[in-house]
Amino acid sequence: MKLDTLIGEPWADYGLVDSGNGRKLERYGRYRFVRPEPQALWAPATDDWRAAGEFVPGRDEDGGGQWHFADPVPREGWRLRWDDVAFQAQTTPFRHLGFFPDMAPVWGWMRGRIAGLDAPECLNLFGYTGVGTLALAAKGARMVHVDASKKSVEAARANAVLSNMADKPVRWIVEDAAKFVAREVRRGRRYDGILLDPPKYGRGPEGEVWRLEEQLPMLIGDCRRLLDDRSRFLFLTVYAVRMSALAIGEMLAQAFADLPGRVEAGELGVREEARGLTLPTAIWARWSRN
Repeated sequence: MKLDTLIGEPWADYGLVDSGNGRKLERYGRYRFVRPEPQALWAPATDDWRAAGEFVPGRDEDGGGQWHFADPVPREGWRLRWDDVAFQAQTTPFRHLGFFPDMAPVWGWMRGRIAGLDAPECLNLFGYTGVGTLALAAKGARMVHVDASKKSVEAARANAVLSNMADKPVRWIVEDAAKFVAREVRRGRRYDGILLDPPKYGRGPEGEVWRLEEQLPMLIGDCRRLLDDRSRFLFLTVYAVRMSALAIGEMLAQAFADLPGRVEAGELGVREEARGLTLPTAIWARWSRN
């Protein structure tokens, strides 16, 4: 299987300014932030790393840490835009800022897959704050947005209002993703496209435990049952560094062997503004049909 790289380029409201020595400097609208980045193994391009805030990781391996601010930053968030989607950026306790900018090439790719369809129905699992959901809804997709976090779904609905898309056909569902998909299979439902961005570990609204390595193959199998030979895509992103793009690509190839189309896999990355190098962020695999 040939591996490919999807590279996120800078846009007006986001850019990877510089990276190196295990950190990255990014701009989110009018603010700049420094965050840890273990894959930035090189030296930074410049010494000018002035920023409004920096996330300093804790000593444990569970993703702990805290923000340290040099300048005032609105804790309630500030508005950003990608293409025709508006959303709220915000410093969170989990080191990110309320969306994943490296997903921008994925949003564009999915739009291309549904082009020409009349009101396609798509599913966004682990949908978080809904930028991917709204990117598809803006192009006429009827969306089902699922996340186990009530707070995340509320943020996604607020982003729909910011984007003037509150009237778009989106079902906002607070539920464990695996349980929801299994129920959709029993109902005989189908979708034209599925986006899933599962965490390495998580808990559902009723205490359900999600462990990526154990449960991902079963979830992919159920997602396959929601697609047919008229469907257009499934896109999977994985941020767990112990997995490889080849591994998840071969898993999809097996699950989708009976459908026409092709399976591809690779890495996500973001183009650095300082010198154009690519910072890897995640791995992905996808099935698509023209």
